[in-house]
Amino acid sequence: MRSKDEKHKYVGGLHPFRYFFLGRIGKSSIFSKLLTYGILTGLGFVFIYPLIYMTSVSFMDSKDLVDSTVTWIPTHLSLESFIKASRTLELWDGIKDSLIITVIPAILQTVVLACAGYGLGRFRVPLKKVWIALSVLMFLVPAQVTMIPRFLLFNTYKMIGTIWPVYLISALGQGIKSSIFLLVYYNFFATYPKALDEAARIDGAGRLRVFIQIALPMAKPAIVVCFLFSFIWTWNDTTQIPQYSTGAVTTLPMHLQQFVDRFNKLYSSASVSTGGALNESIRLAGTLLTILPLIILYLVLQKEFVESIEKTGITGE
Repeated sequence: MRSKDEKHKYVGGLHPFRYFFLGRIGKSSIFSKLLTYGILTGLGFVFIYPLIYMTSVSFMDSKDLVDSTVTWIPTHLSLESFIKASRTLELWDGIKDSLIITVIPAILQTVVLACAGYGLGRFRVPLKKVWIALSVLMFLVPAQVTMIPRFLLFNTYKMIGTIWPVYLISALGQGIKSSIFLLVYYNFFATYPKALDEAARIDGAGRLRVFIQIALPMAKPAIVVCFLFSFIWTWNDTTQIPQYSTGAVTTLPMHLQQFVDRFNKLYSSASVSTGGALNESIRLAGTLLTILPLIILYLVLQKEFVESIEKTGITGE
């Protein structure tokens, strides 16, 4: 047995190193915390670096772009790139069309799949596992496989050239990556206690009232996740929307695809000496304006989004 002095010497001499690397019982070590924070900081920098670089270069003028001494902070803040980019993108018309083709389909897809997920999660549905397996299979099938049959179908009903195909697809729960949202709702509704539904039924509530007043408020995390991802994926879609609308709406990402041609038509008479040529600052300003509504939406719903991700356990692209 060690004496008290020997124990004190042992604790003061050896244990600090042990605690630094291994930590105490029930507590993390300083080393593990530093390692965790270092990894998270590195990952965060990898994701945030493009946005920081994009913002920095967008505020540079033509002189800063050719000056090798200017790297991050512009010598003179210039809004000329944003002015030219917004004119090239037809910013306000693009935002209007993007919201028209994004908000309503996102709402429709969120509501319809919530109903489908609730039905699968709370009731005995014949061949339930088969329907879930089919939804997973549909997620694995590339969207390009179904584009031509859908185009021919909507063309038969004279709906090509309008926004109605996108609305109809979302209303039927067949929007972009809708299988993920169905599984999110199914997992959520299948896990919360059925005693809540039974208590509401005892109090005289019908199935619809239980769904609206009990299930949906509890499913707020799943609703937030599904709406945000549906909004973002529909906003960034530059394949299906142009195919169905054929010019009826032109979203900001669609304008960005044609950015170089649009810019050259608007500023074809401008010479390089007057700073009228397309440069990196104008390109990045156009990209930043295109994703700015998504950044604002995330900042507004940041708290709800983070809480929803934690509760649903879903990660996105």
